[in-house]
Amino acid sequence: MIKPEDIIRIGPPQLDGVGRMYFGEIARGLGITLGHLFKKKKTVQYPEEERPLRVQNYRGVHRLNRDPDERVACVSCFMCSTACPAHCIHIEAGESPWPDREKYPVKFEIDELRCIYCGMCEEACPVDAIELTTEFDIVGLTREEMVFDKEKLLEVYDQTKQVKPRKNPKITGYSYTGKPQQ
Repeated sequence: MIKPEDIIRIGPPQLDGVGRMYFGEIARGLGITLGHLFKKKKTVQYPEEERPLRVQNYRGVHRLNRDPDERVACVSCFMCSTACPAHCIHIEAGESPWPDREKYPVKFEIDELRCIYCGMCEEACPVDAIELTTEFDIVGLTREEMVFDKEKLLEVYDQTKQVKPRKNPKITGYSYTGKPQQ
């Protein structure tokens, strides 16, 4: 049985003078709405007109970067595929023919239809091999055309390297050329 002292009676809240004057908040809300109504429109007639993109942080189609010797920069560490929440990156590693690294990707594929363009692969890559570009208008007539393999990703790099150059990070243990270090 419930004791009378355990029962708590809750009544309507006691509003002070400011609480009863809700008209000020309604007027403020209407002011914001009217401000949007008379603001200059920013509509763009796409595809004839395009808005300028912020190249520094735009996340569009992926590319696979090349190192200064024009080889694929990826060292097949699998960090990008591990970090990918959509599981759209598939890598098969092989023994590297170059003396400056142990592995390189024999097969590297990204399913662009499955990707959510979050940028986690770009952040996880220790050698700055994978990057998101400013390209956003890709077209594929079949699902297979939207699975980008290594050659297509390197081709995207060749097309976008003037717009967004590679950063070439300093990596411990790897030289940036296949030539022997002195």
